[in-house]
Amino acid sequence: MKRRSIKCDRVGRAILSVAFAAIAIAMFVSAVAAQDMSAHNHAMGTADSANPEAIQDWAKQRLAKSSRHQEWVKVKNGNREVNSFVVYPEVKKKATAVVVIHEIFGMTDWVQQLTDELAEAGYIAIAPDLLSGMGPKGGGTGDFDGNAVRQAIGSLPPAQITADLNAVADYVSKLPGANGNVVVAGFCWGGGQTFRFATNRADLSAAFVFYGPPPAKDAMSRIKASVYGFYAGNDARIDATIPDAVANMKASGKTYEPVTYEGAGHGFMRAGETPDDPNPANKKAREDAWARWKSLLAK
Repeated sequence: MKRRSIKCDRVGRAILSVAFAAIAIAMFVSAVAAQDMSAHNHAMGTADSANPEAIQDWAKQRLAKSSRHQEWVKVKNGNREVNSFVVYPEVKKKATAVVVIHEIFGMTDWVQQLTDELAEAGYIAIAPDLLSGMGPKGGGTGDFDGNAVRQAIGSLPPAQITADLNAVADYVSKLPGANGNVVVAGFCWGGGQTFRFATNRADLSAAFVFYGPPPAKDAMSRIKASVYGFYAGNDARIDATIPDAVANMKASGKTYEPVTYEGAGHGFMRAGETPDDPNPANKKAREDAWARWKSLLAK
């Protein structure tokens, strides 16, 4: 009886040793995977602690809960590689593609989360980091701090921006799940680039300008796509450009439909989702603009 007890005790200890070893291995593998993912995100030019304005933890948490397929791709533009975040919709039919142009803050957590929201609505969405390869370490947005990222984006050559966006639009339009239709949307600095990109790419189906300035009058004659504007009531700097944009687009025989959301401030699409935003008008503007946007995308 005593021998059997001793034998059982030894077997029990052996089982426990194996179990503890398995747990240790699992913890090690998990830590390595986390390190690999962290390195991957940094390599892709995502937000990091050096650029606090690019970090929105609430957006990152929502993105992490998404069931949609997300991936980073490197889109070739000559000798450049444009790191781009792509999210695919869960749909049966081929989908329209949306090129998302980020704010002056670069490739933020919010931009990635918005890209996922577009996929949730049924579209292939792609957001390029237009600072790809421009960082001091050869990376993108993640290489810059808050002030430097704005200066770097403001210094990007217009021809390079256009070439990067053309490369991204070409790439996404040829994906197996794409139906060939491409639209562009941008916010703040990206809103201005959206309007300008419409002057440089004739096959865009539509351009959605969120609180961004218009291009020069003589460039508007090249626009083929319908342009839809989304503006904040409390944004005099940008709102002052709307009357001339309306007149110039009308004179050029182009479609331009601006809507202003009263009480909202510049950046309301992001601010309206921020949990601690103090302006309730931003939330309403964001909801109304999102509903309008989805309605226009469905056309």
